[in-house]
Amino acid sequence: MYEILYQEIKPKKEYEQIIKKVLTKCFQEEKIENTKLSITIILTTLENIQQINKEYRKIDKATDVLSFPMFEKDELDQKIEKNNFIQEDILGDIIISVEKVEEQAKEYGHSFEREFCYMLVHGFYHLMGYDHIQEEDKIKMRPKEEKILTDLKISRIEKEEL
Repeated sequence: MYEILYQEIKPKKEYEQIIKKVLTKCFQEEKIENTKLSITIILTTLENIQQINKEYRKIDKATDVLSFPMFEKDELDQKIEKNNFIQEDILGDIIISVEKVEEQAKEYGHSFEREFCYMLVHGFYHLMGYDHIQEEDKIKMRPKEEKILTDLKISRIEKEEL
């Protein structure tokens, strides 16, 4: 279902546990857990993601997550509908800057886990063919993301300690 690659950062069990939990839920929600679809998750640094962003999107700045889908939405929907997976197919790659996740978690006032989960879910839905540039696309993608996070009991803002 997935492979995790570390690019210039140290592997952590915490990352692997979160990835397993989130992707398992995403695959179940989209009813693709019994397919031979696979995702590569690349955890990296600010510098590396900035270079990738510059090379592939012509944007010379660090970002939090990049997704590289292997299928167009219609093509993927047809394959899923027919369960047309004779061999393993790569759904795509999700690249996450762990440093950016840490930075944004502090900025938004919630946990690293919440921010990391959101990046994974967000990246997953890009691989599934969803986008958020146009408002009509955003209204399809955002509820899917929120449902996963809600089902996993991951709140947007951490409660203040008493």
